[in-house]
Amino acid sequence: MQWMVECLYCGNYMYRLKDNRLKCSYCHKKISLIKTNKIITLIHTFIENESAHAAAKRLHLSYASVWSYYEEFRLLCAKISEEEYEKKRDENCEYEEYFYLQKTKKSKKEAIFDAHNFLTFDYHSHIYTLLLPSLKKYKNQMIEDELQDTYLEEFNKFKRLSRIIKVSKHYNNIVKFWNYFEEKIVQYKGIKSEHFIYFLKEFEFKYNHTKDEAKELLLEAYFKG
Repeated sequence: MQWMVECLYCGNYMYRLKDNRLKCSYCHKKISLIKTNKIITLIHTFIENESAHAAAKRLHLSYASVWSYYEEFRLLCAKISEEEYEKKRDENCEYEEYFYLQKTKKSKKEAIFDAHNFLTFDYHSHIYTLLLPSLKKYKNQMIEDELQDTYLEEFNKFKRLSRIIKVSKHYNNIVKFWNYFEEKIVQYKGIKSEHFIYFLKEFEFKYNHTKDEAKELLLEAYFKG
């Protein structure tokens, strides 16, 4: 268990209360060492890509509790990513469009509407992603209008173009991120479409930072906001 002499919220001196909690001498925040160390530990497991199920089992914690913390961490990853983008948005960059479709769906014709398209920007080795609107809501209308085959043809052209980009261009940072994302996302099965953005941002954040940097950024964002 980590002992603290500095407040996680403001950095000032902390003293111990009779109930073993710590209280900041400046901002008067009270901290439970047990809860705080649980959060620090879970930030570590999150950055190490240990699943919520595995972390809960190993640490003897509730799966629902660990998953809830992981969801908070993903929101913080997205927040940090947006803040970093604001600092770089006026710099020159390269970008490419990409699509993601679960391997189990790639052979199903109707699954083309489940694909996630996103732009990937490279700001001097710093990746930023922008999720494009989903076509799922147009699925029924396209089928009714007999446009499914037309869209499928265009979609397959895009897939071929993506492969050409990977082969013909040097192994640049954008392609490295795509490969990293495809490798890491497989551990999550059955991601709801509306939650995809948070997993995309999770791996954008992890890709842009070393593990030590990522842990420090999450700790600061969690406790200091």
